[in-house]
This record gives sequence, structure tokens and C-alpha cells, in this order.
Amino acid sequence: MALSATIFKAELTISDIDRGHYATHALVLARHPSETDERMMVRLLAFALNAGEDLAFGRGLSDEDEPALSRKDLTGAIRLWIDVGLPDEKSVRRACGRADQVLLYAYGRGAERWWQDARAGLERPDNLAVIELPQSATQALAALAQRTMRLQCTVQDGTAWLTDGDSTVEVAPVMLRASRRP
Repeated sequence: MALSATIFKAELTISDIDRGHYATHALVLARHPSETDERMMVRLLAFALNAGEDLAFGRGLSDEDEPALSRKDLTGAIRLWIDVGLPDEKSVRRACGRADQVLLYAYGRGAERWWQDARAGLERPDNLAVIELPQSATQALAALAQRTMRLQCTVQDGTAWLTDGDSTVEVAPVMLRASRRP
């Protein structure tokens, strides 16, 4: 018998000073049985850093050929593909072929080694950006995970602060590779 996803609900208020995005989003996150709180919260952070009306969570770990988040246009074309973790090069290149822009949020204790190994193979796509999230920050984000969450996220000068009112986590993403496509 297959285990079903665990449902998490989040009310996420975003004040993104860098992009001028100010909104409150009611989100439902389905956490796959094999997904950790850390990965789920990284997906939530990725949403906060790229939020907009048309940004949606993907099927996640239940479908490896789908992004963690995506933005599609009215024709169904994928304008933005967001993935989290340390995917293999082939998956990243396939995503770059399917979307206008690809953002990859790399995190975890193997992120630095993964980037050293994958860097040469990911130089060609001009629509790929790779951002590393510090492990201490992603682990602290995991501590904020609750079945029902009320969170505030402030983004200024590339740094994000996520708080539940009691604890605040500062996340300073590191751009490993910027997209060469506008």
C-alpha cells in the first residue's frame, strides 16, 4: 500500500522589496512521504523569492519530470521552471529545453561538491541560473515547518528573512551561475 502525501497549509505574507511584490498567499503544500521538511520549506522559500499570481507548485517528487514550481503562460508553455535540490545534469538540461528560464536552488551538505561536479556539464544552457542556499539556513527553515503555518517573508538586497512570529531565519542565497538570457 502506497503512502499518501501529508498536507501542509501556509499563509505566506511576502514583502519583496527587491521586486516590488507585496501579497499574502494561501498555499497548500503536499509533502511526498519521502520528502523532508527541509526540502518542503526550500520549495516554500523558492515560492516566496519568485512569487506571482501564476506561480504554482508542481507534482514534486511524485513526478521527476516536473518542476518543484513553475510559471506557465496562457498557451501552457513553461516560462519559468524552478527546481530544488541536487538533480542530475541530464534532468537540468532537459528542463532547460522545456522552459524559457530555469532556476535551480541547490542546498544540502553535498551542494558544493555537486556544483563542482556538475558545473562543466551545465555551462551550455543560457537560460539556467543556479543558486546555492546555505545549509544552516535550510536546516533552520525545516524547524519552522508545521501542518498549519502563518509565515512572513521579507526580501531585501537579495537576502530573505522568513519568520513565524517566534523564530526568524535569514537566508542569503549565493548565485553560483546567472542566466545569460534576459
